[in-house]
Amino acid sequence: MVQVREEYSFNPDGSVNFEQWLNRLETYVGLSKHDELQKACHLSWQLEQQTVAEHNAWSPGISSYRTGLEMAEILAQLHLDSEAIVVALLYRPVRESRLPLEEVRQEFGDSVARLLEGVLRMAAINETDTSKTRVLGQSQDQIENVRKMLLAMVDDVRVALIKLAERTCAIRSVKNASEEKRQRVAKEVFDIYAPLAHRLGIGQLKWELEDLSFRYLQPDNYKRIASLIDERRVDRERFITEVTEELRRQFNRAGIDAEINGRAKSIYSIWRKMQRKQLDFSQIYDIRAVRVLVPEVRDCYAALGIVHNIWRVIPNEFDDYIANPKENGYQSLHTAVIGPHQKVFEIQIRTYAMDDDAELGVCAHWRYKEGIVDPNYKDGFEEKIEWLRQVLAWHDEMGMVGGLAEQLRSDARGDDRIYVFTPEGHVVDLMAGATPLDFAYYVHTEVGHHCSGARVNDKIVPLNYRLKTGDRVEVMSNPLNMPDREWLKPHLGYANTPRSRAKLVQWFKLQNKEQNLQYGKDWLMTEFKRLAIRNIPYEEIARKLGCKSVEGLFVSVGTGAISVSEVIDILRQLRTEVAPADLFSGIQTETREHQSLTLHLGILAHDRTGLLRDVSTILAGEGIYILAINTRSNRQSATAYMQLEIETDSFSRLARALDHLNDVDSVIEATRLEDQ
Repeated sequence: MVQVREEYSFNPDGSVNFEQWLNRLETYVGLSKHDELQKACHLSWQLEQQTVAEHNAWSPGISSYRTGLEMAEILAQLHLDSEAIVVALLYRPVRESRLPLEEVRQEFGDSVARLLEGVLRMAAINETDTSKTRVLGQSQDQIENVRKMLLAMVDDVRVALIKLAERTCAIRSVKNASEEKRQRVAKEVFDIYAPLAHRLGIGQLKWELEDLSFRYLQPDNYKRIASLIDERRVDRERFITEVTEELRRQFNRAGIDAEINGRAKSIYSIWRKMQRKQLDFSQIYDIRAVRVLVPEVRDCYAALGIVHNIWRVIPNEFDDYIANPKENGYQSLHTAVIGPHQKVFEIQIRTYAMDDDAELGVCAHWRYKEGIVDPNYKDGFEEKIEWLRQVLAWHDEMGMVGGLAEQLRSDARGDDRIYVFTPEGHVVDLMAGATPLDFAYYVHTEVGHHCSGARVNDKIVPLNYRLKTGDRVEVMSNPLNMPDREWLKPHLGYANTPRSRAKLVQWFKLQNKEQNLQYGKDWLMTEFKRLAIRNIPYEEIARKLGCKSVEGLFVSVGTGAISVSEVIDILRQLRTEVAPADLFSGIQTETREHQSLTLHLGILAHDRTGLLRDVSTILAGEGIYILAINTRSNRQSATAYMQLEIETDSFSRLARALDHLNDVDSVIEATRLEDQ
């Protein structure tokens, strides 16, 4: 992890002691152009002094000068060059319109000016609202800004790295800011920049960005896990010392030259693992972890053999990411074993080069383009840049930016990928949860549009079948077949990747506007009726979602550009603004972590054994609590009617639960009941 800011040595006038500051940067990376660095540093200081003089005091907010110093140190730790550090020092003054870009060009040259201009273009993301699914809006200006930003990233990846450094400084600095600003910056960092750091392979920044944004987005969960980690710190450090000493003894006997260190797992990654695998904190094996670094790949496997000879292996907890790297290029051996005192811990084994890749990612390779480093780094760099090109191509093809943040997030989850085969044996990389329909759209847009069926491992499967790693997928096409609007309904699970959903939205946008309007209107009214939501402020919803009119809202829902769950989420936000009692006639309760609603459901079904169990399982799966239940059976009609009192924090959860309940065998109808 990139080190949290430290105090520098400052001169009596408040400027940094340049020589000491430069010496510290050069402990991370060799820097040329010392004169330009000093000139940029001095210029940034002068501009800040002018601002102070204009206000007759320090202006409120963050010091642009000190932010530049902090950005420069982050970039030095990422092994970037003098030009990037000059840009870091001058970025804030230029962005705040205190230094003209043309003056930068004259003083520091075209290369620095172009690099700075590219970083400024990325600021387009900062100005957008990440609270809705369509994270980047749809104005033409924003589309053009994002297109330019992506082009700049492909042309010179330093643009993205400097922007990541700037956002790292931003999330570090919001501790004492307003709650609104903390939430806004944290959401943006979590949605866009932490996934971007992951996809570029920069572990040093990824962990810090995730942890800090998690701290503000879910403070209770953050504090709970942090306290659990802290409670066991002394015991854990004693245990790690014992383990590392034993490993050093065994490696020395085998003639393996290894560097062995304890490894801290990030708070967010612990929480995410607990959520994803439904585990308790005590079941997370890699809270106690050791990292082993060796010179060669063969040493990795030799070290692994020694580890497995010393301690008993935990079944199903070994991963060979050297033979099968993650999609962002990450390579390492991971194994979990039962160590001293019967305590389970994780060991990661990798080469020094693999460790550089894991911590620095594309930063370890970017100079390849200039012919500066070992050409063996070509593949790692080119793979990451190729991903940026693919995102750009997808963006240009769709003519929209609505799914960019979703694309970044879904592509960034390295352990949430599956690998399936085409009939010819080619490997296709998809996000977990992908279906044959998603596969069809991955192959080609027209293949998806005309998809009529699929075979998986030579067996006919439905188009919403969830693919698994190793599946061989064959798509059946019919030129007369066209996309079905049912494919857009999330609970039916047909289109689960951003690409396929975007393709469907684009196709339906080209269809008859009146059909889209009527379908969207009917869809919303049906949903509101079964959720027992009345007095709908359509105008306010349309405004909040960026639609020019209510008709525009209906059309967007009909094409799938706006989801029903988005509309419901906006309704929930309006609960405090527009007649909350009329909109959501539920009893509000406060829990320690969130506000919830107590509501009532009615379920009519053909009576059978196990019905209550199935209903309970579905509600539990959506995180909905059953507070009370009353069941009446009618023997003459062989039906059962259930009335349930439930607690939920989201109408979107309730909507999904009702969808699944209505799909249960023997359920006739499941609806929300209006509260009396």
